[in-house]
Amino acid sequence: MNKLAYAGGLAGLVFLMPIAFAADSCSVPQLKVLAQKTLGLTTLEKSLADYRKASGTQVDLVYFGENDRRGKSRLDASTKAGAYQVYYVDEANVAEFAAAGWILPLLKYYPKEYDYSDFLPGRRAVASYKDVAYFAPLYGGGDFLYYRKDLLDKAHIAVPKTLEELQAAIKKVNNPPAVYGWVARGQRGSGMNVWRWSPFFTAMGGAWVDKDGKAGFNSAAGVKATQTYMDLLKYTPPGTATYDWSNAVEAFRAGKVAFMIESTPFADWMEDPTKSSVVGKVGYARPPAPLSSAGFGHGFAIAAYGSKDECTRQAAGKFIAWASSKEQEQARLKDGVFSDYNRSSTIGSPYFQQHVQPGIVAGLNAITDTTRLNIWSSPLWPQVGDNLGVVLEELFTGTRTDVKAALDDAAKYTDAVIARAGRRN
Repeated sequence: MNKLAYAGGLAGLVFLMPIAFAADSCSVPQLKVLAQKTLGLTTLEKSLADYRKASGTQVDLVYFGENDRRGKSRLDASTKAGAYQVYYVDEANVAEFAAAGWILPLLKYYPKEYDYSDFLPGRRAVASYKDVAYFAPLYGGGDFLYYRKDLLDKAHIAVPKTLEELQAAIKKVNNPPAVYGWVARGQRGSGMNVWRWSPFFTAMGGAWVDKDGKAGFNSAAGVKATQTYMDLLKYTPPGTATYDWSNAVEAFRAGKVAFMIESTPFADWMEDPTKSSVVGKVGYARPPAPLSSAGFGHGFAIAAYGSKDECTRQAAGKFIAWASSKEQEQARLKDGVFSDYNRSSTIGSPYFQQHVQPGIVAGLNAITDTTRLNIWSSPLWPQVGDNLGVVLEELFTGTRTDVKAALDDAAKYTDAVIARAGRRN
């Protein structure tokens, strides 16, 4: 067994990360990975040189922002360019990529000793399509209601447990420009404004398709969800109608916002004293009823056209297994990254229990039974979701004002996409 020594993290903590490679296993000189930057991958980069020495493979991570990453990988796959051997994939495009044959079933190439079954059940669920695993989780979670404890205490407001209570609290604490009651994603995109809007839609009783297989989001539930979302945008910082997740998170940790519903890994960002002005002032609760916690997962998958031969596929599988291993998750913890956890063994480890803030742990426990996938699990989702995102952004920015008519237009587009897919099949 080869071992990699990793030195880094808090107070120079040092530990060993084993890499076991069979003597006859395949090795290729280079793997190109189309990726999206995360804190966990920053930790991974520190040991890539050692991985090359142990495996004989140089791994190059090529980073893009979330929307660009999706677009670049889709272009590379759909044109069969094959410039990358590994794609960073998420719950929003795994169905599309798997159904098109752009990524390969993972477990054939994922060494058993890296224990895929140790991943949390929710992560394995979003990493699969039709019960087949396609990516190894690197990053994921659900939703917290982030709230400023100090502002709520000052205003004598209890933590909202219902959507109605949240709406009232947002209005009460809103005091621009010193502090805004709310912030959210407004920017177009299936993984941007639609992702944040979806829990409102499903909470209102909405279904993505009706009994006839046609678009269902232009229903009364869709209209009510959109109107509710637009009403909350009245209490946000200027420009929120086109914010992505990073804009929203930065506004909150800059101390400009009282409430936000966002993904759980950002709790780590709130408690970073080098970048956050609200350390120790943030509470973490389950989203107020009837909103659910939006479950998600991101990870690495084997690119079918970039990994054309069995040896390359084996090499890609080895790298993905190592990158998503128990040892890498422990490396992240010891590097101060408590957001990029995906394994049962990580959550149960003494280091996690000792170093994660009790309030965050309590929040994670509180959302367990309310976390689910809110988006449409379909290969058609990227087209449908991105088009809906354009329409929502137009409504949020005031370019369009008739909610029902706008959603009807998006539904017509969706029905046409569904019809074309039916004819092809």
